[in-house]
Amino acid sequence: MAAAPAGPALIDKIDTERRLKREWGIDPARQSARQVVQSLRHGTTHIRSHVDIDTELGLEGLEGVLATRDAYREAMDIETVAFPQSGLLARPGTLALLEAGMRMGADVVGGLDPCAIDRDPKGHLDAVFGPAERFGKPVDIHLHEPGLLGAFSLELIFERTLALGMQGQVVVSHAFCLGDADTAMVDGLLDQIAALDIGIMTTGSASRPVPPVARLRARGIRVCSGSDGIRDTWGPYGNADMLERAMLLGLRNNFRRDDEVEMALSVCTEGGAAVMRLPHYGLRVGDSGDVVLVEAETLAEAVVAHPPRRLVVKRGRVVARGGVALVQAP
Repeated sequence: MAAAPAGPALIDKIDTERRLKREWGIDPARQSARQVVQSLRHGTTHIRSHVDIDTELGLEGLEGVLATRDAYREAMDIETVAFPQSGLLARPGTLALLEAGMRMGADVVGGLDPCAIDRDPKGHLDAVFGPAERFGKPVDIHLHEPGLLGAFSLELIFERTLALGMQGQVVVSHAFCLGDADTAMVDGLLDQIAALDIGIMTTGSASRPVPPVARLRARGIRVCSGSDGIRDTWGPYGNADMLERAMLLGLRNNFRRDDEVEMALSVCTEGGAAVMRLPHYGLRVGDSGDVVLVEAETLAEAVVAHPPRRLVVKRGRVVARGGVALVQAP
């Protein structure tokens, strides 16, 4: 593991990552293939991958991840987000690259902090929702903006979602503003999120305010979780273990009863499937046949102990056994 020092601000980490990708010669196909193997051994069979697109690295990342998607399609389903991590308007030319990425085969249009990164919320959301409408694709916006600033951006996202008839096709990731102490403000936002069927992704961050999972679920809001960074230039944490993520989500939300811990597990399994709109997900007759077996007496024990995955099955085929993936990466 190499040290990757960056300043404290979000843009510092973004700039550091963009620079180090080039300096370290990271190959996107090789790196994403290794991530597939790592994820499989922990029981993940579907991935939504936010692939950076910018004017320095162009579409290299997307090309690499799409190659991995094709190479490992029998073992893993990969959905790609064309993600303008460095900003859309702040780096002229990025929008054209994003649209090229959609033509290349990206599944979702990404966005990031309309106010804080591009400093032009209307322009940024024009640049995100415009391609989504033209290509008929959903949207996933990372929203780190806190408090009233984040609430303002959310309100603009609500307006676009309603105006374009994109109910059920928008996801807001992180949404730290939903963890604000102003519960009246948050409740108003949650009501609109529920009405527009906007999905929320939360990692259960230990260092930032986070969406209150139980309150979201009580409103019927689709909530999922994810690993965010996995031992990357942003930090040394993350391992793609969604049972461990469920434990972290439970800790962050003060879930203690078995039914609450089971809710955290549901967010990390059924919640992800609901946000990605996966067809035939589950254990009913006619479903896809994706199964993960672990040694535990209850669902809650599986979360808190997150034991090795004894068996991982993808569409009826064994793809990992005893915590070891049966496919290899370069």
